[in-house]
This record gives sequence, structure tokens and C-alpha cells, in this order.
Amino acid sequence: MKSALRSIAFAGALALLLAGCASTYRLGNTVQSFSGLPSLPASPTYRFERLPSQAAQPGHEQLEALADPALFKAGLRRDDASPRFSVQVSAQITQVLSPWGDPWMSPYGWGPGWRHGWGPWGPPYAYADPPWYIREVGVIVRDVASNKVVYETHAHNDGPWLDQRTALAAMFDAALQGFPNPPPGPRRVDILVGDSHVAAAPSAAASAPQSAAPAPSPQQPAPATR
Repeated sequence: MKSALRSIAFAGALALLLAGCASTYRLGNTVQSFSGLPSLPASPTYRFERLPSQAAQPGHEQLEALADPALFKAGLRRDDASPRFSVQVSAQITQVLSPWGDPWMSPYGWGPGWRHGWGPWGPPYAYADPPWYIREVGVIVRDVASNKVVYETHAHNDGPWLDQRTALAAMFDAALQGFPNPPPGPRRVDILVGDSHVAAAPSAAASAPQSAAPAPSPQQPAPATR
């Protein structure tokens, strides 16, 4: 009973956290970048380039559209006809069991994150852990003339349910912070996201893995199971 009450308390606290008490949500990212580009040239134009495995992905064009504003803010200008650089972008989202889940509750066969417990008055009840995601984006910039990689950056984030397109766009923004002269080593970069893109309190149906918002890129592994 105490375990069930603790779970209810955690769910209530998380709902308040995500309910938009503040006007923004702080999306924390771990970023690491590598640069061989001391400064931007006079004409920092680029075009998107896709790996053979990305060419067949129907959602990849959407992913490039999410990265484009961050590239523009970093000083790059898209010009497919006369590019100085080529840019490859990637993203991956994995749904995992929530770290807020109660380890003392026994999961039953209703899918990852669904659990069964006993209410304070005795009858059994079912509830769903808040969905949790591990996200990663990457950007690789090549010099078109030499085909040499001049910039590589990755951003990693894990957190609760959030509109995936909003999350990925913010992560590209974080990944390109400091371009083209980023600080060495891993660093934390926080991006503020408007609360209209944050789930207030996911319902049981919305918490189920099959109803989670898909990533623009189809490279999305299956949800983790116990």
C-alpha cells in the first residue's frame, strides 16, 4: 500500500512539473563538438547531404527542416546550387522505462511501462509510468571541395514526454551552440522550450508506447522491455 501511495505521489508531482506552472520547459542537453574550422568563410553556404541509408527514409526531409533554423542561427546559409559545405543530420529516439517507475510494483503483460498494483482500499488498479525518452541528434559538416569533415557535433538528452519535433529542433540548436569554435569536451547546454509543447499530464492511453509521438526520422528503436 505504501508503495502504491508513493507511486501516486510521484505521478502527481510529475504532473505538476509538466503542467506548465512556468511558461517554459528547460530542455537539458549534453553536447560535444569537434571543429577543424577556425572561422566561417566569407560565403558560408551549404546543402544537405544524405547517406545511402538515409536516402530511403521518408521522414529525413522533415528532420532536415528541423535542423535548418539552427544552422541559420549558427551562420550557415542554404544554397543547393553553390554550396561551400555539405551537412548531414541524424536523430535517434528510444523510449525506455521511466526512472520514476516504482521498482517494487510488478509489471504485467500490458506493454512496457504498464503496471498493476493494489489501491488503498484493496481492489487492484492499473496505471502507466510516465513515458521517458533518450534522444540524440548529430550534425556533420564537410568541405565540398576537399570532402573533409570540418565540424562534428552531437547532443544527447533524456527526459519525459515532449513533442518530438520541438525536442529535436531544440537539440539541434543546442548541438550548434558555439559554432564554429565550441569549447572542448562535453558540456551542458540548456534550451528553453515553450510549455505549449510539453504534455501536461499524459493519460493512460497517451502513456502507452503505441500512442507516443513518432520522431520525424524513422530511425526509432523499439521500446525497451524488462
